[in-house]
Amino acid sequence: MIHLKRILFSFCLLLSFTSTTFAQENPKTKWFSHDRFGMFIHWGLYSGAEGLWKGEKLRYMNNYAEWLRYRNRVSKEEYGELAQRFVWDQINPEEWVLLAKKAGMKYIIMTTKHHDGVAIWDTKIGNYSLSKLSGNNRDIIKELAEACKKHDMKLGFYYSHWIDWEHAYGWDHNQELAGHVSDAQYNQYWQEKVIPQLRELLTNYGDIALMWFDMWIPYQKSIIKKEQLEQVAQLIHTLQPNCLINSRLGLPTDKQNVDFETFGDNQFGTSYIDHPWETPGTIAHSWGYNGQENEWKSTSQIFNSLISNVSLNGGFTLNIGPRADGTVPYESVSRLEDIGNWLNEHGEGIYGATGLALRANQHDWGYLTTKTSGKQTQVFAQVFNWPLDRVLRISGIKTKPKQIAIQNDSNNANLKFEQIGGILHVHLPTKQSDKFVSTVVLTFDQELQLDQQMVAESTFGGFALNSTNAIHNDQLKVVRYNGKNPRHILSTGEDIEWEVEFPAAGTYKVDVSAHNPNKEDISITIRTNTETLSGKLTPNGMMVVEPNENNYTEEFVNTRIGTFKIEKPGRQKITFHTNGSQQLWLNSIWTEKLK
Repeated sequence: MIHLKRILFSFCLLLSFTSTTFAQENPKTKWFSHDRFGMFIHWGLYSGAEGLWKGEKLRYMNNYAEWLRYRNRVSKEEYGELAQRFVWDQINPEEWVLLAKKAGMKYIIMTTKHHDGVAIWDTKIGNYSLSKLSGNNRDIIKELAEACKKHDMKLGFYYSHWIDWEHAYGWDHNQELAGHVSDAQYNQYWQEKVIPQLRELLTNYGDIALMWFDMWIPYQKSIIKKEQLEQVAQLIHTLQPNCLINSRLGLPTDKQNVDFETFGDNQFGTSYIDHPWETPGTIAHSWGYNGQENEWKSTSQIFNSLISNVSLNGGFTLNIGPRADGTVPYESVSRLEDIGNWLNEHGEGIYGATGLALRANQHDWGYLTTKTSGKQTQVFAQVFNWPLDRVLRISGIKTKPKQIAIQNDSNNANLKFEQIGGILHVHLPTKQSDKFVSTVVLTFDQELQLDQQMVAESTFGGFALNSTNAIHNDQLKVVRYNGKNPRHILSTGEDIEWEVEFPAAGTYKVDVSAHNPNKEDISITIRTNTETLSGKLTPNGMMVVEPNENNYTEEFVNTRIGTFKIEKPGRQKITFHTNGSQQLWLNSIWTEKLK
């Protein structure tokens, strides 16, 4: 695994995957789109180092334990001696399978060869395998495959095809300085190691659900040739016709050879995507076991990763890094047990579920997932933040629910609700039903009608009008959040419009958050269907971000513009306009009914 470059590349992949050349759904991927949640296992020779080499911690920024040999410049021979640290009488791959099962995971992806070039199975191709280096004849991959079959767990393999630090002609990033291997030499590595080892994996271990490759740049920018990647795909199609192939093979838009998209490491969805996709993520920071690890993700963080991806039609493959004795750190075990307990009660809104084609992350209390069975559709409101006023505000669904209830509520009571256009107000009990994520189930007996344009109502009962929910926001000049300044629109006189469904009549205050970079006031107008507010925004200067560091940024100020009256509940178009051609940095408009 790597870091920023993969994330940047995955944004390019996202654009290419949305093209018509990608197979959006086929029978092979049906199980993958249904299961949503799986386990990644990074376990190899690096597990014996535990993130240290001769008393020195991992070098360089990414701090991934499985990169120790490369980062700390360890020789092949000394690195191989780590095999002697493995405690073979304690290693039991079945325990990993049982842990995945307990966590509610539906598949396992095992690292069979990482970038260090060490085969984890008893390969007949060369001598650089964990079993040969340790003098032990156990085949961990065979034992894992048997355990997966025994416990009805799908099995996939990670195989580093592009990078190999062991083979003389495999790709090593230091080749950029030391001199490139030739195409002929690289093809020698490909034909004498990659293809024969893949053939072993695809032949000797039963049904393989997926092959997970790990190339994070386009093949055109690497030494790999398209023909070599197609050779791999053809081998898989021949030996394992139902086996899925991920996009990091290196052919992201090739519908013949790629079945699902893999995002960047720990990169999560930002919009609904039609085709199958997943995020590979860590339970801590490192992928392989690191005895110095101190960046464990919380259980709530993992829930957020899983549920937010499902709400956008994606999945989540969560990694563990067992030690060289096979044990899994307690921090991993405890989190997986919590997740499994939750999925036992709430899995209906995850397995076989997808998201609604609404704006991503528009609800500040959590996410919506959904599934349809026959003529009945259920929408699962996954509530992370139980509203203080006990009113769950759901925006964007115009169809009236048949009933609303809390999932697995022992009282089996329907919740009261009101619906105004595309806004639902659901009245919740005083206490949340789950300590992590509570699920409110909305049941519909007719096809859902969605409103994708409206601004979502906040938990606080108001509406934040900003660049993400404006009409035709793709035509606006938007500056993204940069760590200091908020995301904002560069407004120079054009109309900016929003659609707001007001749930109640009354007087609403209007505040504008903006930065005026000019030396004089800027006049603005805000219009509803029936009223026009006028105001002025005075020039703003800088503000101190951190004291005594010469660390400054532009100041965004909240200004009360006035109030307007809404005579009756319903839809209103809100229009913002700056008078003149001067530039204004518009963060948001906040409107809320006065008490």
